[in-house]
Amino acid sequence: MFNLSELENDALVEIFNIGVGQAASAMSAIVNEEVRMSVPSIRFMQRTAAARLLGGQDVPAERICGVSQHYAGAFDTEAILMFPEDKSLEIVRLMVGEAVPLKELTEMEQEALCEIGNIILNACVGTLANIFQRELHGSLPEYHVGTSDEILTASGSVADAIVLMLHIDFVLEKHQIHGYVAFILDISALHDLKEQINLYIARAMGQA
Repeated sequence: MFNLSELENDALVEIFNIGVGQAASAMSAIVNEEVRMSVPSIRFMQRTAAARLLGGQDVPAERICGVSQHYAGAFDTEAILMFPEDKSLEIVRLMVGEAVPLKELTEMEQEALCEIGNIILNACVGTLANIFQRELHGSLPEYHVGTSDEILTASGSVADAIVLMLHIDFVLEKHQIHGYVAFILDISALHDLKEQINLYIARAMGQA
C-alpha cells in the first residue's frame, strides 16, 4: 500500500486545508450563510475499500451523489466530490432559496450540484497547483448518482486503483453535511504527487 511519511502527510493536510478554506468562502457566498469545513483527514486505500468506507459497512448499497472532474498536469487524477443523496436537494435548496417549488428544484439539481462540485474541487486542486507551482487543467464537471462503488467505477478506475480519500465535514449554521473528496490515482500519479510534496517541503525549509 502507498504511504506518505509523517512530514509528507502533514504537508499534504496543510495544503488541502488551505484549499478547503477557499472552498468554504466560495460556498458561503452562494448559500448566503456561513460555511465551515473541517480540517480534512486523508487516507490512501484501494478503490474497493474506499467504496465500503463511503457506503458504510451496514448499508453498502446506499445511494450517493457525486461530481467528478479529470485533472492533468503535475499529476493525473480523477477528483470526485461525494455526499449522501438525501442531502443533495438540501444543498440545492440552500443555493437557490426556499421559494423554489420542489419540482423545479429537482430539475435544477444536477446543474446546481455540478456548480458546487466545480467550486470545491477547483479550490482543492487549484491550491495544489499554486503551491506545487505546476499547472493542473480540469475537465468540465460530470454528475453521477448511484452506490459508492458505481460512482468510483464511473471514473474508469480498476478495483485495485489507489484512492486518496479526503474527508470533509460541511457545517452550515443549521445543517451538518458530511462530504468526501476522492482523488483516484494510478502508481505513476502517486509517485508524481509524492515528488511534488517533497519539492514543496524543500522550498518551505529553504525559506525557513
